[in-house]
Amino acid sequence: MDVLVKILQFLLSLSILVMLHEMGHFFMAKLFKVRVEKFFIFFNPWFSIFRFKKGETEYGMGWLPLGGYVKISGMIDESMDLEQMKEPPKPYEFRSKPAWQRLLIMIGGVLVNFLLAFFIYIMVLYTWGEEYLPAENVKYGVVCDSIMLDAGVRNGDIVLSFDNKKVERFSDIMLHLLLDEPKTMQVLRDERVVSLEIPPTLVKKILAYSSNGFDQKALLAPRYKYNGEIVAFAQDAPARNAGMLATDTIIEVDGRGFTYYDEFQSLVMNHRDSVMNVRVLRGQDTLTLYLDMGDSKLMGIQPRIIADFEFAVKKYSFLESVPAGINMGVDKVKSYLKQFKLFKNPEAIKSLGGFVSIGNVFPSVWDWHAFWDLTAFLSLILGVMNLLPIPALDGGHVVFLLYEVITRRKPNEKFMENAQIAGMFFLIFLLLFANINDILKLIGIY
Repeated sequence: MDVLVKILQFLLSLSILVMLHEMGHFFMAKLFKVRVEKFFIFFNPWFSIFRFKKGETEYGMGWLPLGGYVKISGMIDESMDLEQMKEPPKPYEFRSKPAWQRLLIMIGGVLVNFLLAFFIYIMVLYTWGEEYLPAENVKYGVVCDSIMLDAGVRNGDIVLSFDNKKVERFSDIMLHLLLDEPKTMQVLRDERVVSLEIPPTLVKKILAYSSNGFDQKALLAPRYKYNGEIVAFAQDAPARNAGMLATDTIIEVDGRGFTYYDEFQSLVMNHRDSVMNVRVLRGQDTLTLYLDMGDSKLMGIQPRIIADFEFAVKKYSFLESVPAGINMGVDKVKSYLKQFKLFKNPEAIKSLGGFVSIGNVFPSVWDWHAFWDLTAFLSLILGVMNLLPIPALDGGHVVFLLYEVITRRKPNEKFMENAQIAGMFFLIFLLLFANINDILKLIGIY
């Protein structure tokens, strides 16, 4: 059911984005009286889910959710309708229009993507406001994976700043590490500020770790208190088989107490014998239970975690949400563009993901707040990616049109045909590569 919810959210989000992107091209074409022959959501090789014709345009929905398309008369596009291009230009065709009009038709899709993202962010801030965990409010510090421990961070550290520039949000810590390439990290440790030198290999290690799979443990997470309370048991849980009750409170594991959940996890994961003794409080009595762990490193309990952090909450009036939403969109674009420099590292290539990676970012329960937030971000990504100067993408057409505007000369049509074919092959290769990466992560090759 969790997977189904993710898939449904992903398909709904993709459908909205593809339809509105293509409507941007469609609207601009109609504005300049250019004939649109087809308007399709998703691709339709061999057959369509539905199709109908109204006026001069055929509308439909394909079965292959890799995007969508509008077929504009007199334009070399993914349809590769070369026969049409051999005929003399007609007044209603794309190629008959001035370069500035053709340029606006080509950027119509990405313009809608950016405007849509800004609109969604405005409405999200107006409806739900903004809630985040300030880095300094993670009062019990962080829990680190081995990569961060090797970098000098310790469990219980509170991250304050990078290169003495304060970190505002806890969720931004890893982004700062990856994108800003700081040299030092300042943490609060045992009530004193400690400055750590960041190893130059840290980014490479983080990227390699992120490409290992979809269920990776967070490299840096807030530390939670744990008082031993239990919510439920897993099926065939060693704890329940040993006689533990959901009303019990765990006090010690193998004779050792704990304050934080990571300490409790370490005691369980690192027990030496197949039988683990656990002291529990049951009413007024203290009992010792012996758990036959076998090869398991888990007790099979769902713990009641204490997350008593103070979140920062900002509420916006509609007028306040407009500039705030636009600024949020601009900041997201800047952050996304920064990520391109990571591809100079070979490990980043393995982290390139396809449809599984994209779908996996959606929550496993239907959450409209998260859905619209992710849809806005995906709209920005779609806009940025379509502006890349690759033939077969909007950005490739824009480059050719800018060349024409500057030189006042149209590129050779044969060259444009070959460029379109090369661009399509490159995009197909990129699509296959990204989705093969996903498959390799799923089956554990990486």
